[in-house]
Amino acid sequence: MENLFRLSDHQDFISRRCIWVNGPVIIGAGPSGLATAACLREQGVPFIVLERADCIASLWQRRTYDRLKLHLPKQFCQLPNLPFPDDFPEYPSKKQFINYLETYANKFEINPQFNECVQSAKYDETSGLWRVKTNEVEYICRWLVVATGENAECVTPEIEGLSEFKGEVVHACDYKSGQNFKGKKVLVVGCGNSGMELSLDLSNHHALPSMVVRSSVHVLPREIFGISTFELAVMMLKWLPLWIVDKLLLILTWFLLGDMEKFGIKRPSMGPLQLKNTEGKTPVLNIGTLDKIRSGDIKVVPGINKFHKNGQVELVNGQKIDVDAVVLATGYRSNVPSWLQEGEFFSKNGYPKMPFPHGWKGNSGLYAVGFTKRGLSGASSDAVKIAQDIGNVWKHETKQKKQRNTACHRRCISQF
Repeated sequence: MENLFRLSDHQDFISRRCIWVNGPVIIGAGPSGLATAACLREQGVPFIVLERADCIASLWQRRTYDRLKLHLPKQFCQLPNLPFPDDFPEYPSKKQFINYLETYANKFEINPQFNECVQSAKYDETSGLWRVKTNEVEYICRWLVVATGENAECVTPEIEGLSEFKGEVVHACDYKSGQNFKGKKVLVVGCGNSGMELSLDLSNHHALPSMVVRSSVHVLPREIFGISTFELAVMMLKWLPLWIVDKLLLILTWFLLGDMEKFGIKRPSMGPLQLKNTEGKTPVLNIGTLDKIRSGDIKVVPGINKFHKNGQVELVNGQKIDVDAVVLATGYRSNVPSWLQEGEFFSKNGYPKMPFPHGWKGNSGLYAVGFTKRGLSGASSDAVKIAQDIGNVWKHETKQKKQRNTACHRRCISQF
């Protein structure tokens, strides 16, 4: 049986065009992959970026809604070695952020190989190299950087009767605007930042949204007394322990937003920062949704029991509501386990096993960027460390300074 597998592997190997990459292979051309590539460029290390879509940052370009803006101030979202333009607003729009990423790729001469969907990546113990297989090509490299991120695949929940629901069902990744839902009763499943913002967008377009809130959630003001809540928290953490900062944030939130439990939004027992650090759950930043909830323009409902064919939805409290359409703001997940044949560094849920800030480096030249659950700033931090780590080895072994600007590819010789 073992010989059979070896024969199959050999036949698969020779059926693909084989390319040696003189540097790391970066899988994913989103912000994480671009940041790593730019930092490697600064280190003088050649690389290649593989991207399954036909553009950079496909999540931002193809799977986000029109009104999306960065939820944090731009100084906390910029990638290494290139700040946002001064004329950009504090919270850049989706279009502005995409323009920034395209400028970033051009500045650092990052030219991904588009439409290259990685089918598998495996470390070859015999050669001490990584074998990365796409549809028609096998790339051989010493270093592998996984930059596919936390949002590679959308999550669709299994709810009884949903598949038989006669109305429109759309995931947040396919939602663009509430314009097409005018006058319709829309059930938004999910109460994270996306669920809150889509409910607001639907209401602004004169739809009748109901938002499912089945568990507790922290909702904080985006700004406190004119200062970004995130920036304020970062400032306070320099001087105060986390639990005190959490207390202060909740007091200020109550002062600014009032009691939200009477509207069906309960707070977790754990503070927002502690919850983020321990479970990776991001607080929701209010940008106007709570005002719509208070006015009744957005209704809050508990969890769903099941969908009925007649367009009604039965809630866990026994109440039944009529629904014309459903928007699933149920998040995304990593797809790493579907293609990376490795079990020491990544866990089954597609995240590194080691907690932040140690989850960026594995064994045998394997790296991960953008899996910290700390947004763009976390990805940038990973990218800098990965490039420095590879760069130190590269410079030591080649004894070259920044002389080469592009990845060097050649046909693999037979021993590969």
